[in-house]
Amino acid sequence: MSDGRRQQILDIARATGTLGVDALVERFGVSPQTIRKDLNRLCEERLLIRTHGGARLASRVENMSHEARRMLAREAKRDIGHAVAALIPDDASLFVNVGTTNEAVARALLQHSGLLLATNNLDVAALMRPYAQNKVLIAPGEVRSSDGAVIGEAAVEFVAQFRFDFAVIGASAIDADGALLDYDYREVRVAREIVANARHVILAVDASKHERVAPVRIGHVSDVHTVVTDRCPNAAFARALAGFDVRLIETTRRADGAP
Repeated sequence: MSDGRRQQILDIARATGTLGVDALVERFGVSPQTIRKDLNRLCEERLLIRTHGGARLASRVENMSHEARRMLAREAKRDIGHAVAALIPDDASLFVNVGTTNEAVARALLQHSGLLLATNNLDVAALMRPYAQNKVLIAPGEVRSSDGAVIGEAAVEFVAQFRFDFAVIGASAIDADGALLDYDYREVRVAREIVANARHVILAVDASKHERVAPVRIGHVSDVHTVVTDRCPNAAFARALAGFDVRLIETTRRADGAP
């Protein structure tokens, strides 16, 4: 039964991205110690990575499903979205890149007016479409079926035509040296062009991105102007941002009233 249970646990992780010990205990009707042994075994096999109170899916070359990413750190992404939107004035031009955090940014921008918003994210375009006070442009190219991202050379050429006031980008992982990483080199080509054609680049990421690994390099945190996150995972990273003159906005600290 333990092998079957571990396979079910892995299936749940693939569907949701994260696992909690308490929820698994309730689902399978076994002790917390049994679940922890299952998680430890899956971690030893490098299929999961332990987190506080549970585990998450481990992948170095392939991202988790779009729906799983939407559920992961959902409240943190909502707060990040509001913080990013507060940086963008009405009547600005901006590019919003792919990713579930950037979808949260788009939701927070719905009450803005006079925006010229370009995107290679079909979900962002769909969110913005009913709001006639803003103009929405969508990049041409191949639509990735897993998440509605528009990728490829046509999208790169589209971005190159503009000089945006702001760009909002994400990353699937952030390396210890500050490298910004992703999984799909075609998506990365578009992201690099976005960074090169914006006056102010905002990186919108939740803290879990520091725990993940991905193979394709987008760039470095020194390439951006502002990092908006729920919390900075370590003081060394915050010092590195300060050394590159990159503004850091932490939504969790702000909610607590800290400076």
